[in-house]
Amino acid sequence: MDRRRAGGSLADLRRANRDEAVRLLRLHGSMTQAQLARLSGLSHASVSNIVRDLTQEGTARVETQQHNGRRSAQVTLNPDSGLVVGVDFGNRHVRVAVADMLHNVLAEEYATLPHGHRSAESVQRALRIIAELVASGGRRMDEIKGMTVGLPGPIVEGSNRLGSPNILPGWADVDVAESFRKELRVPVVVDNDANLGAVAESLWGRGREVRNFAYLKLSTGIGAGLVIDGHLYRGSGGMAGEIGHTTIDEDGPLCRCGNRGCLETMAAAPALVSLLQGSHGPEFSLEDLLRLGAQGDIGCRRVIADAGRHIGVAVANLCNLLNPELIIVGGELALAGDVLLSAITDSLSRRAMSGAAQGTEVVTGALAERTAVLGAIAMALHDTESGGDGVRPRLVPVGSAAAR
Repeated sequence: MDRRRAGGSLADLRRANRDEAVRLLRLHGSMTQAQLARLSGLSHASVSNIVRDLTQEGTARVETQQHNGRRSAQVTLNPDSGLVVGVDFGNRHVRVAVADMLHNVLAEEYATLPHGHRSAESVQRALRIIAELVASGGRRMDEIKGMTVGLPGPIVEGSNRLGSPNILPGWADVDVAESFRKELRVPVVVDNDANLGAVAESLWGRGREVRNFAYLKLSTGIGAGLVIDGHLYRGSGGMAGEIGHTTIDEDGPLCRCGNRGCLETMAAAPALVSLLQGSHGPEFSLEDLLRLGAQGDIGCRRVIADAGRHIGVAVANLCNLLNPELIIVGGELALAGDVLLSAITDSLSRRAMSGAAQGTEVVTGALAERTAVLGAIAMALHDTESGGDGVRPRLVPVGSAAAR
């Protein structure tokens, strides 16, 4: 019997069944119709109809394969059936990746942007990069089926706008999806970069097969992508995970959010760099901090360790609330390595309830600087599967796939 979804029309049910079949083919690769029916819970007749429709539209193909002397018809998605685009904007960069419908990254480029860059110029820069990457692979722009844009800050649910544009002030009150959509004429999803990091780590990184974890993005700002019971959690208004605004010191420095003593004022990259510019000069940068810390500079290592202890306090609060299995540390500050992680772990063990933190492991992310853009690719594919309405999917299941 077909696995029925509650509510909706017959057309909605058919589309949901089709999306489930596509998702399973994307995650598991080539399989027989019998295997697809077993994994999806759909009837053999329904799977047969879905496969017929997918092959007719060019989304899938059926190939005869031989194994141990036996021939079988294998269904697989057609990687040439379209393209998706992921874009990751940061305080001073943009990273763009173009992938096929099987998560395979075909081309990727990183470009620096000026501090305080504005949306109009940066969107145009990204569009030029997209066109160059598509052309370099011998593909066409009209093959793009959808895209996802990652931004450093919370996205107000249903608005495609930054809820807090302090990191990117030149993007205030900008409908980012529409900026791309009017040029590319495809569905565009906009999401927080920490959420995208969590999606990427769940598919290809340290979060694979882990149903409850937090991905920390430590950079110019500090945010968290939360995976709860195998699904990305955003909260009712899209503001979940703003761990950077956990109060560490009620009488501490004034934060850009208007409160005092937020974690960002004590552990984000600008705060750490400013602590050392007096002794190292006004040109001292985050890259200098990480380099000297790795070389054993006592002052740099102390600043990094202090930041780790403050982060550990916020993580302890998160563990008391959510009791995750894993804390994945990403972003530029994750390059500080064991100095940072040891301090986070030590502070976590001191501050969290023993039951809440027991068994919680703190690790560095596996995907480094590509994390957000890979998550954007995965989100774009998920949106394409779900009908391509350009609305941020509320739930992104943890799965397994291969990005190359």
